[in-house]
Order: sequence, then structure tokens, then C-alpha cells
Amino acid sequence: MSDNKANDRLNPYKVVVFGSGTVGKSSITLRFVTDTFSSEYLPTIEDCYRKACQVDDDTAFLDILDTAGQEEYSALRDQWVREGRAFLLVYSVTSRTSFEEIQSFRERILLVNEDEAVPMVLVANKVDLEDQRVVSTEEGKRMAAEYGDIPFVECSALKGINCDVAFHHAVREIRAIDAKTDAEGPQSSSSWCSIL
Repeated sequence: MSDNKANDRLNPYKVVVFGSGTVGKSSITLRFVTDTFSSEYLPTIEDCYRKACQVDDDTAFLDILDTAGQEEYSALRDQWVREGRAFLLVYSVTSRTSFEEIQSFRERILLVNEDEAVPMVLVANKVDLEDQRVVSTEEGKRMAAEYGDIPFVECSALKGINCDVAFHHAVREIRAIDAKTDAEGPQSSSSWCSIL
């Protein structure tokens, strides 16, 4: 293993999954990490996962933090934001409220990071429930454009559609910022994930 690959493994990309409760954050994460889906709903407080994947011919090591969407855990959000390198902002196409709440998650991320460029990906889940859709694809694309043309992905954790694409976009966004700022130096090796 080259020094670069060893360094990547020691300093994985830390991706935080944000969104309101019941939008499917855990389902998207589990589909990506284990390619499984559970219909049982158990509210998350904080779950960590580690996965290696190929993104554009290079291996990426990810630490993924699946966060609580419930308001009672909002005090933890600043800590989660400080630890993340990229953020998936997840809403459900069947819930306009979850779509509208994306703005507050984004504002918190920017506030904690003092408006620095922060990689984000807008993720619309539950596209398999087309008959219950209340947020259109066009609205999602428009929000992503308003947020600085961040990547936008529609996915279905149930059907296994595009969940990997969302995380791959996060990796590409981190790599783009690293290249832009020439941030090749060592970074903090603090770890908040255990291997499952």
C-alpha cells in the first residue's frame, strides 16, 4: 500500500447525513454501506459507519455519521457539523415540510463553518412513492442551484436507486475543494466511527 493510500485510510472523508426525522437518512446510509433495507423505523441519535468505495477510479475511505432528525437533538448538530467534511442534506419527496427544513440545516452548517466553502449534496429520497410525491424534481433542482449549484440526487433507499451516487458526489465535492485549496497536508486524525 502506498503512503497516500495509507494516509487516506487514516484520514477518511467524514460525511454527515442531515435531514428531518423520517426522511430516510438511515435507510440511505444502510443501503450504501450494506446494500440492505429495513422497513422498521427506529429513530437515530447518532450512528457511525465506515466504508471504502471506488469513486472515479480512486478508492475513497468514508466515515459516515447518520444523525438524528428530531428537534430534541438539535444541540448536537454543531458538534456534528464541526466534524464533517461533506454533508448530505436529505428530504423526502413525500414531505414538503422536510424539504423546507433543508434551509435551516444548511444555514447551521454555514454558520458553524463561518461561511467557508463546505461540500454539500442535496438528496431527495422516496422517489419510489411517486403517487405520494409533493415536492417536484424541478423544485429540488432549483434549490440545489440556489445553493451554488451543489449536486442534486433523487434516490430510493427502498429500491436501491442512486444511494451510492449521493455519497460519490460528496467524495467528488471534497476532492474538488481539496484540489482548489491545495489541502494535501495532514489533517486531524480524530475518529468518531467504529468499523461495523
